[in-house]
Amino acid sequence: MTETLDRRLHAFRADLADIRLKGQVDAAVFIHGDPASLVVPVADLRPQPDWSAGIDTQLLLGENVRVFDRRDGFAWVQSDIDGYVGYLEEASLGPVTTGPTHRVIVPRTVLYPGADLRFPRAEVLSMGSRVTVAGEVETRGTCYAVLVDGRAVIAAHLMPLSALAEGDAVTWASLFLHTPYLWGGRSGFGMDCSGLVQMGLAMAGQDAPRDSDQQAASLGRELDPESEPLRRGDLVFWKGHVAFLEDEATIVHASGGTMTVTCEPLAAALARIAPLHGAPICYRRTL
Repeated sequence: MTETLDRRLHAFRADLADIRLKGQVDAAVFIHGDPASLVVPVADLRPQPDWSAGIDTQLLLGENVRVFDRRDGFAWVQSDIDGYVGYLEEASLGPVTTGPTHRVIVPRTVLYPGADLRFPRAEVLSMGSRVTVAGEVETRGTCYAVLVDGRAVIAAHLMPLSALAEGDAVTWASLFLHTPYLWGGRSGFGMDCSGLVQMGLAMAGQDAPRDSDQQAASLGRELDPESEPLRRGDLVFWKGHVAFLEDEATIVHASGGTMTVTCEPLAAALARIAPLHGAPICYRRTL
């Protein structure tokens, strides 16, 4: 049974496993895991507790995880956002406190020590980061959201978690144009193709799995472009790659060709990618 479980979405090792997998895998000990929250702007999630291992994905400030193990500076966790399992730096975690109230809605924003843009930055946050706002302060005509720890963010760069964001997934993804390509990236500091799709859909109110193969297998419904015209928001999948359709002839994607989030004609992308990865494996409509 273990061989059939995706290690990206199931926490199991020979010595330890998620109690929800009892009866499905063999492990010496089964536990519930402990809740924790990200206290740094971005944390890399790796498949192994090894600093030289490549990253699978990233977690953002205020996102919650379940922790199954802590040792040698690493925590073995599962993300509450998309269920991804892996190892991140233990110091990036803190206790789960009162639930976040707002999320960042611009690609990047500065977190200041207080409500003044002349202060040196404390951190820089990515779109999707979650914060808890305690109040607002105006300084020289600029409104700041003051967080529970006293630090501050430009108020216009936040939106209540309870509010519905305006714009479709392509609009949100397009805000990341020129952002560097980063394998495993899922933030305003670096994106890969499926990270961009996940972020764009999340900001438009739709949950999505993390990796392109997972997205190709589960998002929306498959469509045949020969009988059903492509439209804005559709997804085109190659083996190991995914892109949004900006319109029937143009895509927005995190490209390994330009090493940035870019916009290009679909026909040009098809011609460029074909020698390396062949034709698209499917098209899907999410809404």
